[in-house]
Amino acid sequence: MNVKIAGVRRGNRFSPNSVGNDTVIFNLTVEHLRKKGCEVTEYSEDEFLQTTMEADMIFNMARDMKSLRKLQRLEDAGVKVVNSGYGIENCTREKMTRLLLAHDIPHPKSVIVRTDEQLPQGVEWLANSCWIKRGDVHAIYSEDVTYVQVGEEAGQILQNFASRGIPSAVINEHLEGDLIKFYGVEGTDFFQWMYPDRLNHSKFGLEAVNGDVAGYSFDLELLKEYCSRVAHILNIHIYGGDGVVDKNGKVRIIDFNDWPSFAVCRNEAAPAITGCIIENLLS
Repeated sequence: MNVKIAGVRRGNRFSPNSVGNDTVIFNLTVEHLRKKGCEVTEYSEDEFLQTTMEADMIFNMARDMKSLRKLQRLEDAGVKVVNSGYGIENCTREKMTRLLLAHDIPHPKSVIVRTDEQLPQGVEWLANSCWIKRGDVHAIYSEDVTYVQVGEEAGQILQNFASRGIPSAVINEHLEGDLIKFYGVEGTDFFQWMYPDRLNHSKFGLEAVNGDVAGYSFDLELLKEYCSRVAHILNIHIYGGDGVVDKNGKVRIIDFNDWPSFAVCRNEAAPAITGCIIENLLS
């Protein structure tokens, strides 16, 4: 297959505690594409921003907003991009939350607030345990996602966000149950899920909040259906995320990310990612 493909790596600051793992899945994808006969040129995010490239397709793990804006301009000009720059932006917390709630995806109760304003009144669950997450971009530091056990603490967290120049936050109710992670590639048969605490696989260690796994049963095909719907809504093909299974087997999606590291299943994921890229190139 004689095609030119550009690959854009993720900037290190957008790979908290995952630089090595993100590098490995990117390198595996490049290796598989080259075995298919593709000519692949690799770029860092900084190089991508400074380069005028000629390529039949771009695959990327970019997260910097300047990179996303350039990807979006290239898409608008007809270049095929996986994941879409628009889709990656949709995975930022505030945009993702609005889209999931608007499309009735099973999701925690949530409110979106400005960090320089008071907490909304009359929301009963805000007095209980909740999660406060920066709304503008993907989490970069451990402080960007905070578990609060007493509602009154939320105001202080928002003030801290405001002092860091973070304009908005998403507050999610805390869900009791088994935390699960999942990974998928749209348009392929690849989908895997797991309990993160059993694999010691974590960026910030927040999985410990949900405690030991009870092993609640759930409908795997329904989870796959939810994930496929979310991938379509957000406009991404290569994804991962988190969900919570409650004692009744109900699954709710709490996070959905563009192109995770696939650290626990990358050897299985890389061929599927490659197939997805080629399929989109040929479509």
